[in-house]
Amino acid sequence: MRSLLLSSLLVFGLQAIAQDKRAIEIEDPWSRATSPGATLAAGYMTVRNTSEERDRLMSASSPLARKVETHVTLKDGNIMRMREVPGYDLPGRGRVELKPGGAHLMFIDIKQPFKPGEKIPVSLRFEKAGEVRVELQVRAAGISGEHQMH
Repeated sequence: MRSLLLSSLLVFGLQAIAQDKRAIEIEDPWSRATSPGATLAAGYMTVRNTSEERDRLMSASSPLARKVETHVTLKDGNIMRMREVPGYDLPGRGRVELKPGGAHLMFIDIKQPFKPGEKIPVSLRFEKAGEVRVELQVRAAGISGEHQMH
């Protein structure tokens, strides 16, 4: 009887974890191609929280970079500056847009240039949803990601 109860709790617990991961939807994950010798790259996407509860994107990592940081771009007088932030809040039924000129993922010390057509594996870590894996599509330099022709 006791093992049946423990098994039931484990199954329901795993179902709850699976439901949390499904509560996060990633739309249009992409990055720009980098030039040879580049050490930095940026990643963009829309992160949608379909749950009623808030969540938080706390960090990211990729095997193709020494480190991935969560950044924002701020205007300081006439100068645009990037700054690391401790993640992004996702309100219940809300979204966060990571886009050029705003919030984005910053890939530090990339191990090789990002080339058009490649896919960059990234693990996103959420406070409640846990780890969500995504692949960023590398687009040619100069493409903004919006209204792209196929």
